[in-house]
Amino acid sequence: MSGAARPGPTPGDVADTAHVRPATDDDAPGLIVLVGTCFAEFEGCVLDTEHEMAHLRAVASHFSAVSGRVWVAEAAGGVVGSVACRPMAEGGGDVALHLQLLYVAAGARRRGLGSRLVSLVEREALGRGIPTVELWSDTRFTDAHRLYRSLGYDQLPGARELHDLSDTVEYHFAKRLGR
Repeated sequence: MSGAARPGPTPGDVADTAHVRPATDDDAPGLIVLVGTCFAEFEGCVLDTEHEMAHLRAVASHFSAVSGRVWVAEAAGGVVGSVACRPMAEGGGDVALHLQLLYVAAGARRRGLGSRLVSLVEREALGRGIPTVELWSDTRFTDAHRLYRSLGYDQLPGARELHDLSDTVEYHFAKRLGR
């Protein structure tokens, strides 16, 4: 092109061309920016990587240590999505895979990236012979709740308070796979 600025990717392009891969500890800066940006959309939502979410600083090591997995989606030179999972054990056996860290950059939402990331966790659960995926989601994250419901997750009764810097209250969701 002769001197004309090349147009940047559109939000749809970002989601459609995102490369999803296992996260490494080197993804910490991009992941922290992603989560911080998502939190900033909600009044009073605070990202504390010193105490409450210190695992973001070494995310792959953290999830590996708890028999979990974590993925990031990259596009346009940065991290635009993430998801993680770890087993939840009760009575000595893995009864569910806990879905965590589902975050998608605002410009990449409503394009299927969140669904792609959730499907990674569901495939991981099936591969481990774990029949259920569960998650907790901040009551403020209503768009995420719509996504979970559209993917077959049931919102379970009640909520839990985390007593954290953000005064988080969370709803519980679960999906029995193969139904």
